[in-house]
Amino acid sequence: MANSAGSRKRARQAETRRKHNASLRSMVRTYLKKVIAAIEAGDKEAAQAVYPNAVSALDSAVSKGIFHKNKASRHKSRLNAQIKAL
Repeated sequence: MANSAGSRKRARQAETRRKHNASLRSMVRTYLKKVIAAIEAGDKEAAQAVYPNAVSALDSAVSKGIFHKNKASRHKSRLNAQIKAL
């Protein structure tokens, strides 16, 4: 456990950041699930409607360092291809 005041503060900051990052990660996953659900239901209009929200959330998470840019690009590309295939 942290002993010095500085290391105790660092531990507090790390825990706060961990919770915030987990929240953002969860939010992105929720947006992705909405797009996937619309695709599986075969509803192209609904999928196209929620896709921009998912892209925006992914890009935001990438800029904050929560996801790697290639992971976000991969998700966007695959979802877009699935929507176009409907």
